[in-house]
Amino acid sequence: MMIRRGLYLLTRETRDTAALVATVRAAIAGGAVLVQYRDKSNDAGSRSEQVRALVALGRSAGVPILVNDDVSLARECGAAGVHLGRDDAPLDEARRSLGPGALVGVSCYDSIERARDAARDGASYVAFGSFHASPTKPGAARATIGLLETARGLSLPIVAIGGISPENGAALVAAGADLLAVSSAVFDAPDARAAAHALASLFHGT
Repeated sequence: MMIRRGLYLLTRETRDTAALVATVRAAIAGGAVLVQYRDKSNDAGSRSEQVRALVALGRSAGVPILVNDDVSLARECGAAGVHLGRDDAPLDEARRSLGPGALVGVSCYDSIERARDAARDGASYVAFGSFHASPTKPGAARATIGLLETARGLSLPIVAIGGISPENGAALVAAGADLLAVSSAVFDAPDARAAAHALASLFHGT
């Protein structure tokens, strides 16, 4: 499955499935090309309901839906893949469970060595951050723009995350980011579609 360059939306935890789907639909209409479902709660029923709703939306729009951390949930709900952090399932285990066509992304924080290992092991993309102060993860390690420039040699898509806005995102794209991953920038905006469009527009002409 191919990953397109552009806006990568990370969802916000909520029990309001209709509101969640509405925001994601608006973001896709604004230009989001990839969506990651993030929910750390123990409400298995709600999480399954929401992933299935987003997968249906994603299929109709041609946008892959990934699940953060939970390989079993991704498999059971027919998601396009999974995103893995440092303490999640090993990449090879996720790949075996989801199949060779699944998207498996890996958080690499501020480490080019972790990114090289992920690329060697067959990751679909690597993600670096936080590049700016983030309300979602205020204590996250801070990545430098030089990481993006170095990671260009890995020959797989590069994601930048952390406090990204239309004002600071252009520099990350210029340095080599293939996707800009955001949550608050869209979910906190009065107009999710317009906010997504402003970020997606940073890739126009690049």
